[in-house]
Amino acid sequence: MYRITKEFHFSASHQLGHLPADHQCARLHGHNYIVVVELAGETLNADGFVRDYHELKVLKAYIDDHFDHRHLNDVLGSTMSTAENLARHFYDWCKARFPETAAVRVSETPKTWAEYRP
Repeated sequence: MYRITKEFHFSASHQLGHLPADHQCARLHGHNYIVVVELAGETLNADGFVRDYHELKVLKAYIDDHFDHRHLNDVLGSTMSTAENLARHFYDWCKARFPETAAVRVSETPKTWAEYRP
C-alpha cells in the first residue's frame, strides 16, 4: 500500500459550552490547528503518484476560506467543534473529492491530536 500525507495549517477559535464552567475548553479560546490528510492506494497512477500533491491545493483554499481565523462554533453549526469532529468533517470533505483519502488527523497543540480513519 502506498501512502502520502499533506499538512495544512490554520488558526481559529472555539468554545465547548457543554463542558463544566471550570473546564478550560468551556471558555472561548483558540488554537493553531494542523490538519494532516493521508491518501492511500494499492497502485500508482500513470505519473507515479497516489495523487499529485498539487491537486490538494483545493483543500488549502477550502480551509483558508472557511476555517482560518474563524470561530469554529459558527462554521460547524450544531456540530461540536472538537478535534474529533473536525477530523471527521475534513475526512468527509476530502473523501468526496479524493477517493484515496484514508485518514485525517487534526492537531490542536503539538502534543494533542485526533484522527478519523474509517
